[in-house]
Amino acid sequence: MNLENKVFVVTGAGNGIGREVALELLRRGGHVAAVDLSPKGLAETASLAGAPTSGLSLHAMNITERGAVEALPARVLEEHSQIDGLVNVAGVIHRFVPIKELSVEEIERVMSVNFWGTLYMVKAFLPELLQRPAASLVNVSSMGGLVPSPGQGAYGASKAAVKLFTETLYAELRDTNIKVTCVFPGSVGTDILSNSGVTLDTSKIAAPNGKAPKMTSPQDAGGQIVNAIASGAVRVLIGTDARGVDRLGRLSPTRAIEIVADRVKVLIG
Repeated sequence: MNLENKVFVVTGAGNGIGREVALELLRRGGHVAAVDLSPKGLAETASLAGAPTSGLSLHAMNITERGAVEALPARVLEEHSQIDGLVNVAGVIHRFVPIKELSVEEIERVMSVNFWGTLYMVKAFLPELLQRPAASLVNVSSMGGLVPSPGQGAYGASKAAVKLFTETLYAELRDTNIKVTCVFPGSVGTDILSNSGVTLDTSKIAAPNGKAPKMTSPQDAGGQIVNAIASGAVRVLIGTDARGVDRLGRLSPTRAIEIVADRVKVLIG
């Protein structure tokens, strides 16, 4: 897909991976409708984009509010006249505790943002994407949606739901103009912990060799996602950890569960 002068709606664009996707799309000549819960975060993204910002519009909203999401395509069309792509990056985690210690409300919040927010956005924008000669639909799942991680059970379930939802979209849309991509980031150096209201000492997690796991930078992750949009890639694994978990999870599912559980058990006691 040629990105120049194409219009992309990007959720989570006020920080982290979403911000870097928005900035990289702008650098490559695309236009962006940046969506985020935080007006301050969106303003910072606009500042980082620099001048001119005619190709960037800011939309502060909560993607869990179905009515607001359903009204968004008209707002984007008013600003940009067309919509060529949707990139669902926005997501949150929860406290690093077992399922039995999570409240139903905490689980509902994670599912609402990660799964229902993604579904609302897809349902709202799919009719517009189908009208374009070529379009891109990208949903961000997670390494946690491939193999379960104790302490993040609801998060993993939400991201596994995003995975299967996106793969179903690929199956249903493969003979259309829309290229569907599912992204699986591993450890990325974002502010998802603080943005989710979670405190956690991740330095306790060790890789199998005893060293701290290597993190992918948000800039690198954003660049890989934009490359996938340009190439029409179906599946993107970001980071050596995500690739390793994916490989082990397919070769030996039970062993993969045990290895991940052993690595993170120090965080949940």
